[in-house]
Amino acid sequence: MEMPERSTLTPQTLAAERARYFGTAGCSAGNRGNGFRPAFLDRETGRVYLSAFADGRPAPAHLLDGLPPTLVLARAAGGSVAAVKGSVISGFARDGHFYTREEALREAEAEAPPFPLAS
Repeated sequence: MEMPERSTLTPQTLAAERARYFGTAGCSAGNRGNGFRPAFLDRETGRVYLSAFADGRPAPAHLLDGLPPTLVLARAAGGSVAAVKGSVISGFARDGHFYTREEALREAEAEAPPFPLAS
């Protein structure tokens, strides 16, 4: 299945995604308890990359600096990643599967225990 190219992923677009999903399981802080890890999918190759700091340590949120150079389109003056290929999307990995932010949100909501009924 061919996916349409989307805008280039940058620190600014990641910030916009975080703001959109803030307080929900579509954000790292909202789904960590469900075993989700922030990750990126290169839709061109199907490869999934766990989010990492530039030195390779696992990152608790989506960071572009740990992505391989083959995905990087631009770097800022200080060396941090400024943009990656348009085929790369953010999401989450769990149990060998990649979930978009929306899929992780729905999955976490489905796993949530029901609220007790008021008596």
